[in-house]
Amino acid sequence: MQVNFLSYVQLTSLALPSLTDSKGSLVVVSSLLGRVPTSFSSPYSAAKFALDSFFGSLRRELDMQDVNVAITMCILGLQDRASAAEGIRGVSRAKAALRPKAALAVIRGGATRASGVFYPWRFHLLCLIRAWLPRPRAWFIRQELNITTAATA
Repeated sequence: MQVNFLSYVQLTSLALPSLTDSKGSLVVVSSLLGRVPTSFSSPYSAAKFALDSFFGSLRRELDMQDVNVAITMCILGLQDRASAAEGIRGVSRAKAALRPKAALAVIRGGATRASGVFYPWRFHLLCLIRAWLPRPRAWFIRQELNITTAATA
């Protein structure tokens, strides 16, 4: 929670006065797990949900105060890192995204002051159908997991 949420809040509170004066931008790198929870990720998902809520609320507060600071929420999937690959080995069938392409999407979103960036783009669709179709969503998530269900007797 300290790294994945509180550090963002602390840095933002320190930078906000300067960002307000310069009409700057905040680029927040988060995770799909902050929008769609999955198995075996409770603490991480909780921190990322908190991140999404905090910056969503901050965006509204700044809008109400007519403060011109852009907040770009970047929702990324699994990145191509050795530690990430090791962490999901045998648990998930998810494929890692290429880091340079993800970085370019983040930079482009921040430069254009977009409110949100999803990489890969299909995660935006998953987030949209999350509330509308809970049963198919569960089916899609189960397809990503490598779980063998025991036959019931």
